[in-house]
Amino acid sequence: MSTTAQPTHENLTSARPFPPNAPSDPDAPHVTAAAVQIDAGREIGPLTRLWESVGYDEINWTYTPTGRHLLNTFGDLTSTGFHIRPHYALCSGSGFGIPHWGNGNVYHEDANGTPYYDFTILDQTYDAIVEAGHHVLVEIGFTPRDLLPPGADELTITPSPTMYSAHEAGQWSYPPRDYDRWRDLLAALAAHCLERYGADEVDTWLWELWNEPDIFYWRGTPQQFHELYAATVEGVRSALPQAKVGGPAVTGGGTEFLHGFLAYTDEQDLPLDFVSFHTKGSSFTPWRVYGPTGGDAPEQQSPSAHKMLYEVRSMLRVMAQFPAYRTLPAIIDECDAGVPAHFSFYDNANFRFQNTEYYPVFQVKLMKKLLDLNDLEGANIQQAMSWAFYFEGERYFEGTRAFLTADRIEKPLLNGYRLLSHLGETRVEATSDVAHGVELLDQADGRAMPEEVDVLASRDSDGRIVTALWRHTDDQYRTADAPTPVALTVRGLKAGTYRLTHHRIDAEHSNSHTIWEGLGSPQVPDADQLAQIHAREGLEELTEAADVTASAEGTLELTVELPLPAVSLLVLEPVR
Repeated sequence: MSTTAQPTHENLTSARPFPPNAPSDPDAPHVTAAAVQIDAGREIGPLTRLWESVGYDEINWTYTPTGRHLLNTFGDLTSTGFHIRPHYALCSGSGFGIPHWGNGNVYHEDANGTPYYDFTILDQTYDAIVEAGHHVLVEIGFTPRDLLPPGADELTITPSPTMYSAHEAGQWSYPPRDYDRWRDLLAALAAHCLERYGADEVDTWLWELWNEPDIFYWRGTPQQFHELYAATVEGVRSALPQAKVGGPAVTGGGTEFLHGFLAYTDEQDLPLDFVSFHTKGSSFTPWRVYGPTGGDAPEQQSPSAHKMLYEVRSMLRVMAQFPAYRTLPAIIDECDAGVPAHFSFYDNANFRFQNTEYYPVFQVKLMKKLLDLNDLEGANIQQAMSWAFYFEGERYFEGTRAFLTADRIEKPLLNGYRLLSHLGETRVEATSDVAHGVELLDQADGRAMPEEVDVLASRDSDGRIVTALWRHTDDQYRTADAPTPVALTVRGLKAGTYRLTHHRIDAEHSNSHTIWEGLGSPQVPDADQLAQIHAREGLEELTEAADVTASAEGTLELTVELPLPAVSLLVLEPVR
C-alpha cells in the first residue's frame, strides 16, 4: 500500500476541550421564532441510515423472550436489517446474563491442553439476530479463560456471590497467551458462521477486533494489539476471504491509539475495510450518588452534542491523514448521550433524560449533525450505533439507557427510531435560520449545543416528502412556557393536493413516561394503569391527516408550533 502519512499530530491529543458533561444554564436564551425552507426538488444524495444499528454489553439477553421481542421490534423499522453488536462474545462463562457482563463461552482446552470449541451460546445469540432480519457486527472479544497469559494472575479478587472469579473482574482484557490459537479460534468461528448462516448472510457482517483498547479493556501494549489484529484478520479471512474486517473501536479520547493502529495496518498492508470508534455525550459526576432513593442530583448536568461531534471529527481527521483511509467507512459503534448504560435515575438523577422526550429528540438531532459532519469533512460515516438494549429486573422507568422498561413498556427513545425509520431514500435540501450547524464547532469553546430549531428532509421514489423538524437544547433542565412558531416553506413540489400527516414526540405525545408519571409513578401498576401506559407508547399523530394544496409554482406554506423539546414527523404524500 505504501501510503502512510507523516504524522503531524495535529488534533491527535487525547485531551478533550469539552468537559465530561454540560451544566444547566437557566438564563440561556430561547428560540422564539424560526423559518425553515425545504426544496423538495433539490436532491443532496442518498440518505445514509446511520441509526440502523444497535449494540449492548449483555450478550446473553439477546436470545431471551424480551430480547427476541425487541429485535423483532427493530425489524419493523428497517427494510435491510440493523447491524447488532453484542459485547463479550468470546468470554468464558455459564451463559447467565447480568448488567455489563456476558459470555459466549466458545473456547476451551481439554486436560491435555488441546483446544476445542462450543458454539452453543453464540449460536443462540446470532440465531436471534438473524431470525429477526438483522446482521451481526461481530465484536471479537475478549480473551477466553483458557487463553489467559500468566501475567493475568496479577489481577486478583475476593470471590463473592456476584463476582465468580478474576476472569469476570477483568482478566479477559489481557492479550491471549497464544496468538496462533487465537487465529485458529477466529478461523473456526468464521467457518462455523458460514456453515450455519450461509454466504449471502455472512457477507453482510462486520468483523471488528476488540472494544476500546485505548483504556482498561486492553491490558497489553499497542504493539501487542497490532499483532493481534494481524492474527485476527488471518484467521477470519482464512474461512471468509471476503469478510469485512476492521477496528479498533477506540473511545472518544483515543486518537493517539487510532493513529498508531492505522499507521500499522497501512505499513503492513493489512486488510482494513472499516474504521470504528466511539463517542459519549456525558459522564455525570459522580456517576452514583449514595443517598435517599430518588434524590436530586448534586448538580444539574446534561449531555453535550458538541462534545460528541468534536470527538467524531477528531477521529475522522486522524483517518484523513492516511490517503487510503480517508473515505473508508467509519463506524461509530457506540454513539450515546450518556455513559454507562446500566446506571439509572436512582444512581444519579441526571440520568432522568433517558426516560423522557429529551432523549429521542437528542438522537434525531445528532443523526442529522453527523450527516452534516460527513459532508463537511468529506468522510464516510456509515453507522452511529445506539449502545442500548434492555435490562432484566428493572423497576418501571428505572432510567437506564434502554429502549424498554419493565413489562416491555416502550420508552420514548424507541419512538425516535420509529420516526427516523419513516425518512425517505434521498435527502433533499432543507435549512433553518436558527439551526446550530456543525461548522460552528470550533466556536463552542467547550459549551454544550444551545437551543435550536433544525430540520432533516427526504423524499421517496413515490414522491412522498418526509421531514423531521425539531426544537432542542442540550440542557435537559431548560424548559419553555410557550412553543416556538416555525414558518415552514416547501418548494419544488408538483402543483396539486397532498395528504399531510403529522406525528409528534414531546411531553404529551408518544410518551409512555409522561403517562406513568401522571398515574403517580406506580411501581406496582394495576392492569388498568398498564393498559393506559401501553396505549400511549407508540408514535402518535399530533393532528388528524388533512389535505393541503401546493401552488401552481409548487410551493406550500405551513406553520408548526414546537414545545421544548419536541420533534415532528411531517409527511406530504401526493394525492393521485
